[in-house]
Amino acid sequence: MRTVTAAAASAPPDRRTAPPSRLRRSWDRNWYAWAMVLPVVIVLAVLIFYPLGRGIWLSFTNLNEANQAAEICTKSITGSQVCDENPNPWEYAGLDNYVRVLTGEVGQFWEWTGITLIWTFVGVACHYGLGLGLAVMLNRPMRGRGLYRVLLVLPWAVPAFVSAFAWKFIFNERFGLVNSVLAAFGIDPVSWFADRWTSLFTAIVTNVWLGVPFMMVALLGGMQTIPGELYEAAEIDGASPWQRFRAITLPGLRPTSMTVILLGTIWTFNLFPIIFLVTEGEPAGQTEILVTGAYRAGFEGIRNYSLASTYGVLILSILLVFSVFYRRALRKQGEVW
Repeated sequence: MRTVTAAAASAPPDRRTAPPSRLRRSWDRNWYAWAMVLPVVIVLAVLIFYPLGRGIWLSFTNLNEANQAAEICTKSITGSQVCDENPNPWEYAGLDNYVRVLTGEVGQFWEWTGITLIWTFVGVACHYGLGLGLAVMLNRPMRGRGLYRVLLVLPWAVPAFVSAFAWKFIFNERFGLVNSVLAAFGIDPVSWFADRWTSLFTAIVTNVWLGVPFMMVALLGGMQTIPGELYEAAEIDGASPWQRFRAITLPGLRPTSMTVILLGTIWTFNLFPIIFLVTEGEPAGQTEILVTGAYRAGFEGIRNYSLASTYGVLILSILLVFSVFYRRALRKQGEVW
């Protein structure tokens, strides 16, 4: 009897009576939620995850326009098509692209990175500073406040390429409004796109025009969530407007500010149309940023798809590192995000 009992105890459990796995229990309880999320997962896989994975893979190859086809086809004298095997097909290249980019053998990665950081820092600082000032102004009772809000949001509603062309014309050396105003005051016209810093200045002005409305709307929404009783109590205690702003408004806006600064940084870092359409990299490519450099590698001259993918992976890596350190800094300040 003991032998049978011991054998039964040592026998493996029957799979039919084994408890269901955690994933199975979750599916049984929340199958409808999984069914609703599934279409979103499929769309993300098709539109984001597959292109991302494909781009990372291409960065480890030497794929370009010349070696992408397995066969090279030409037309003979008689008009018939003759195809021969490509003598130099694309192949796996390992880390060669990353080494070439980071050592400066191809492209101008470090120069473009420096310009990108300046462009991003100045743009986001202006976005936040001007957006905060406008939000404070519009948060007060004033006549025509609704009209001002609509007018200040209009630049955000205009397509980026339209604004880019408009500001490029405004800074035109011969016919632009800026040089016309300077000439009215007896100042010689400025060749805005002939120097790196004046050319970059025109792009930053255009970027500020586009980005301030977003910051203003976001910060204005954050201000309206701060309880009015705090301001009333501070005013009764004799706090000045500046003291109320520093002690109540800024701390109350901290969660909103941290989010919009992160989003603004990512958006400006990858903002392609302004540089591409306003400065066009002038003069002589000195105002290129990383995203425009990646575009030119992939779509101009002999299209180097692997090099463009390498730039894309490096851009993604920079933004991921920034996001991780930014999140850690927020946690140290007590922000849960």
